[in-house]
Amino acid sequence: MKNLFFIVAAGIISFLISCTDKSQKEISTGSVINVELTQEEKAGGVMTPEIMWKFSRLGTFDLSPDGSEIVYSVTKYDLNTETRVTDLYKIPIDGGDPVLLAEGASTPQWLTSESKIAYVNKGSLMVMNPDGSGKKKVEGLKDFEIYRISPAGNRIYFTRRVKLDQTANEKHNLPKARVRIIDDLMYRHWNYWSDYSYSHLFVASFNGESVSGEKDLMDGQRYETPLAPYFDENEIAWSPNGKYIAYTVKRLTGKDDALSTNSDIYLYDVETGKETNISKGIMGYDRYPVFSPDATKIAWQSMERDGYESDLQRLFVYNISDSSRTWVTEGWDFDVENIVWANNNTLYFNCAYLSTTQVFKTDLQSRGVTKVTDGMHDLGSLKLASGKMVAMIMSMSMAPEIASIDLQTGSVNKITKINDYIYDNIKMGKVEEKYTKTQDNKDLQMWVIYPPDFDPSKKYPLLLFCKGGPQGPLGQSWSYRWNYQMMAARGYIVVAPNRRGNSGFGQAWKEQISGDYGGKNIQDYLDATDAMAKEPYVDSNRMGAVGASYGGFSVFYLAGVHQKRFKAFVSHCGMFNFESWYGSTEELWFPNMDFGGPYWENHPSYKFSPHLMVKNWDAPILIITGQNDFRIPYTQSLEAFTAAQLRGIPSRLLFFEDETHFVTKPQNAVIWQREFFEWLDKYLK
Repeated sequence: MKNLFFIVAAGIISFLISCTDKSQKEISTGSVINVELTQEEKAGGVMTPEIMWKFSRLGTFDLSPDGSEIVYSVTKYDLNTETRVTDLYKIPIDGGDPVLLAEGASTPQWLTSESKIAYVNKGSLMVMNPDGSGKKKVEGLKDFEIYRISPAGNRIYFTRRVKLDQTANEKHNLPKARVRIIDDLMYRHWNYWSDYSYSHLFVASFNGESVSGEKDLMDGQRYETPLAPYFDENEIAWSPNGKYIAYTVKRLTGKDDALSTNSDIYLYDVETGKETNISKGIMGYDRYPVFSPDATKIAWQSMERDGYESDLQRLFVYNISDSSRTWVTEGWDFDVENIVWANNNTLYFNCAYLSTTQVFKTDLQSRGVTKVTDGMHDLGSLKLASGKMVAMIMSMSMAPEIASIDLQTGSVNKITKINDYIYDNIKMGKVEEKYTKTQDNKDLQMWVIYPPDFDPSKKYPLLLFCKGGPQGPLGQSWSYRWNYQMMAARGYIVVAPNRRGNSGFGQAWKEQISGDYGGKNIQDYLDATDAMAKEPYVDSNRMGAVGASYGGFSVFYLAGVHQKRFKAFVSHCGMFNFESWYGSTEELWFPNMDFGGPYWENHPSYKFSPHLMVKNWDAPILIITGQNDFRIPYTQSLEAFTAAQLRGIPSRLLFFEDETHFVTKPQNAVIWQREFFEWLDKYLK
């Protein structure tokens, strides 16, 4: 699930790379950026904010048609200049030394029709031989964003922004004016204002060297594919025979768009131009179409209910010949993601399952679900060819890499070693799974991350990590900002509970949180904190709570009900005043589901608004926000800071003028980390 409130799961890495400031200089020579650790960093031997920006970051990858080799992109950053470079590498599926194929290159695709690799360089589509030779620019293709060449190699689809709306400057012929004329909702979304254009899908002929005869499949329509705000390329797919394109679109605008999650998958016949809505009548999100090898069926992820982004993600299959639909995973109580076909009958997919993300399989006859892999990791972005599977793998102690999966034994083998040069020089803290009983006698799973060189005879300060979401998994994820190992390296024990609302523990556990923001999930946090406070190595007089988005709300709320448990708080982009937030956010289907509706209807959920309990605040709080966060606008944080200041609570506001719901720019991110730890160290050490 692309959790549309706070992204923490697999797939986030490439999204954060893509939304990093476009003004950063993209350079084309990989050798310019030095990611080697200094002698001082090696001597320190633990994670620091500066070391974090020496991590090379895995981007997209593709598996060769014969399943023998992987091509993948890696992005490196220079902290001092904020330049970045993305290069392409190739590595055998059995492991070995990677080969640099192209500098300043990204988004690789292994072509099935011939022995070529397509990729993007400086905004141009390129092709090359698998050894990196014979690089050639594809002519006739401009201003595209997403692309995919058909398996037959004779066509290409791509997306391009198409301007359809008039600006105020154009209407009044006053080019220097800075004004917007707004008549409907969704005028801004997550981290950007409307630019009066729409992401449209085009199809064109392709001969290996040039593109011609492009056609806009959405000509004149004010809809977008892929869906905003992520524009995920996996929401569009070619059929293996090149006859069809399946794409995801939400044919709603303005107020209707703001109130609904009802997206559909359309099957487009390239030869006839006929279009079929294969998910018609299913009112929730329908996304990520994948064709069967014989091109007769389409699998996709489907949600039943409109207006609920965290409904159960079901695996559906559509039969093109008779238009029938089958809910293949009916009875399975966990979310299905990253679907791939092994053959015309068997499918593999990911599930967040009991606090890790593993690979599962099913088939169209039995429809049973079988777990394939195990281990303390999260797996995602599955690729399968000629019976060979690779996936992205990450954990709380390892940034994303590529792994192979033996489909017979379920064994997982890490192939790439993108950041081993860092792991060889720093220590990671132990990660442990623990359980405790909640106040209502439920089993609460939690991850505990210990400082490197942990000594159980000593006393350590504790940090409670409050996850965003509110739904979505808390598994073995890696973050370049909310990094558990970095917190532990600073001398903190970190506890991350899988409280009510988190996925991977059944749909009922996930859904309980809706309408109950200040209820059982908050008590879960307190129960986890109390359980850890009893451990002999935890100093119960030095505990803090930190979190972002829904986690930021949780911190604000805990500040009013914690009853002296915590000595310091950090809230990033949290909801503070439900009424003012409802009137300033954009995806209104979200509060309509989780609050019950708008504030003027007097729904009881509004009683959980943190601003109603500011009178109980009694501990120092650091509040962080970004000016371009339109999901939880920065004014929420300003309100909270004003309240803390007027109440005499020690408080600090960290306001990023050029960040969004996320902090993606290197130097901003380092300041974020330094201020984060300066605040916590002041009050907890």
